[in-house]
Amino acid sequence: MVKNSNYSAKDIEILEGLEPVRKRPGMYIGGTDETAFHHLATEIIDNSMDEVTAGYAKNIHVKLNKDKSLTVTDDGRGIPLDKHPKKNKTALEIVMTTLHSGGKFKEGTYSTSAGLHGVGLSVVNALSEKLKIEVFKNSTIFEQNYSKGKPLNKLSKKGKSKIKNGTQVTFIPDKEIFGKDLNFVPNKLYNLCKSKAYLVKGITIHWECDRTLINRKDDTPNSAKLFFPDGINEYLDSETKNFTKINDKICHHKNNFDDDKGKFEFAIQWHNEISEFKISFCNSVLTTNGGTHEQGFRTGVAKSIRKIAKFKNNKLVASATADEILSNASYILSVFINNPEFEGQTKSRLSSSYIQKYCDVSIAKSVEEWFNQHPKASNSILSFIEGKIREKNLLDQNLDVGRQSATRKIRLPGKLADCTSSKVEGTELFIVEGDSAGGSAKQARDRNFQAILPLRGKILNVKNSNTAKILANTEISNLLQALGCQRREKYVDKDLRYEKVIIMTDADVDGDHIASLLLTFFFCEMPNLIKNGHLYLAVPPLYKLNISNQIYYVRNDIEKDKLLKNLKKGSKIEISRFKGLGEMMAQQLKETTMDINTRSLIRVMVPTSDYKKTNKLISNIMGKNADLRLKFIEENAPKAKNLDL
Repeated sequence: MVKNSNYSAKDIEILEGLEPVRKRPGMYIGGTDETAFHHLATEIIDNSMDEVTAGYAKNIHVKLNKDKSLTVTDDGRGIPLDKHPKKNKTALEIVMTTLHSGGKFKEGTYSTSAGLHGVGLSVVNALSEKLKIEVFKNSTIFEQNYSKGKPLNKLSKKGKSKIKNGTQVTFIPDKEIFGKDLNFVPNKLYNLCKSKAYLVKGITIHWECDRTLINRKDDTPNSAKLFFPDGINEYLDSETKNFTKINDKICHHKNNFDDDKGKFEFAIQWHNEISEFKISFCNSVLTTNGGTHEQGFRTGVAKSIRKIAKFKNNKLVASATADEILSNASYILSVFINNPEFEGQTKSRLSSSYIQKYCDVSIAKSVEEWFNQHPKASNSILSFIEGKIREKNLLDQNLDVGRQSATRKIRLPGKLADCTSSKVEGTELFIVEGDSAGGSAKQARDRNFQAILPLRGKILNVKNSNTAKILANTEISNLLQALGCQRREKYVDKDLRYEKVIIMTDADVDGDHIASLLLTFFFCEMPNLIKNGHLYLAVPPLYKLNISNQIYYVRNDIEKDKLLKNLKKGSKIEISRFKGLGEMMAQQLKETTMDINTRSLIRVMVPTSDYKKTNKLISNIMGKNADLRLKFIEENAPKAKNLDL
C-alpha cells in the first residue's frame, strides 16, 4: 500500500444525505447479519406502534409478500405531506431522506415513542433496494417510490383508499448491503407482531404471509388476527403454560410513575423450573439487553419481598439477593416514558438513568401491595424461595458428588457397600430396605460390580415435599451422594456412578409402597435417569415351594396357585413365605434375585408419548390432594388382583 504523506482538506470526505448509512450500516442497525436485516422490519412496525400508543391508530397490518418484500400499514394520522417551512420539500420526503428528522423531536407530537434517534424510516429507506410509501389522507392515496434512499418520482395521487388516514410502507432490503442469502423469516416476524400485540391492550395486528414462504415444518400461520384483551398477562401465561406454577394468579400491576414520568406495567410468575423468560420493553421496543428500567424493576421486586419476609420472620428470604428471588420466575416489564435514551440505534438497552429510581420505588410499592392482597400466594412464594435458597446452600456444601478422582476423594454414604470396579460399565447399585436386607444382599452380591445401599424405612414422598425438605432428608441425601449425578436441571448422565440402578424391595405390600416412593423420587428428581434406561426393579420371590424335594421360587399368589394346580396327586408339598429379603439366606437371594445368570429384572420406562399421562397419575396418587387419591382408589379397586392382605 502506498502511503500518502500529504494530508490536507481534499482528503476529508463528506458523506451527505443517507450516504453514511449505506457506507457504515453497522453504526445504524448493528451490522448486516440476519438480526440487522430484521431490525429494518422492527423500525417500520415501531413507527406504527407509536401511532397506536399515541392514541391515533388501532390497527396495524403486516404482510410478507410473495416477492419477499414486507408491507406494514397502520390507520394512524399519516405522515404530513405539506411543504416544510424550512425546506423546499414535502415533509414526507424530508422524513424519508434526512437523518434525525421526524415528529418525535417536537414536544407534544408524541408523548412516548420508540426512540428519538429520528433515523428509523430514513435508514430503512437507505438500505432498501426498493421502497414504496403510501400515505392516506381523507381516503386519498398519495404515493412515492424510492431506491437506495433516493426518490424515483415526485409525490402523486393514486386514487381512493379504504383507510381514511394512515401510512403504508412496502420495502425489500438491498442485497448489495445484506447479500443474496438473507430474507425475512416468517416465524421471526410473526413472533415480533405477537409480542407487540400483547403489549398494548386494544390494538389489533393483522398478520399475513404468502404460503409459499412458510416451510412445511414451520407452524407459523399464513394469516392471523392478533388481539389480546388481557395483554401481558396472556403473554406470560402462554410462555409458562408448561411450568409447575407456584402462584396460580399472576402477580400483575400497572400504574403511572410519579411526577408524570410515564407509566409501567409488569407481570411475574414463579414456578418450579428455572426460566430464561425475563423480558423488558420500553415504549413497545424489546430491550434484549435490559437496561435501567429492568435494573430498577429487579431491585424493587427484591426489596419488597425482603420486607415482607422480614415482617413474617423469614430470615433466610429477608436477606436474599435479587438473583435468588427471581431465579425461578418469569416476568414481563413494559414502560412507556418520555424521551427515552437507548444505547445505539438497535435500542437493545435502555440507558435513561432517571427511570431506574422510578421503577425501583413504584414497583416495590406495587409488589408489596399485591403480596398483601394475596396472602395465600404470598406464603407459597416465600416458602418456595426459601426452599430454593436452602437447596443452593446444601449444594454449596458439596452434597452432590461425583466419582472418585485423582485430585480429590469423594464423600460416600457410610452404609454404602461400594463395588471394587473403577469403571461405570457393567456396575450395579441395589437399593434395599433396611439393614437386615442390606446384610443379606452384601453377602449375596458379586463385590466386583455390585454395590448395596440400604435405606432406613420408607423414604420421603418427594411429590408433596419442597426442595429444602427433600435435600435435608438423610436417606435421599445418601442416595444422591451414592449416585453422584445430581438432580433435576443439574442432572449429568455421564457422572452417574453405576450403569444400572436396581430397586430391590420385599415382595409384599410394604415393599411395593417403598418401591412406589423410590419410583416417584426418580421420576420427579431424575427423569433422565429413567429416560436413559438406567432404572430397574428386582423381582424377588414371595414363596419357596418344596415339592417332593424339588425347590421352586414364585413371586406371588397367582404363580403359586398355578403351580399347585398342576401337581400330581400325592406330591409332598412344603410352602414357606418369605417375610422379607432379610429373612432369605444369602445363597437364596443370590440365586433368585441378584445373580445375572438366573435373575429377572424389569426395566422402568416412560414413553415420551405417555409422559404427561404418567405425570398426572403420579400427581394424583402421590400428591397432596387426598380427594384425587381416593377417587383413583375407588375407580381402580375393583380391578385389583393378587392383593397381599
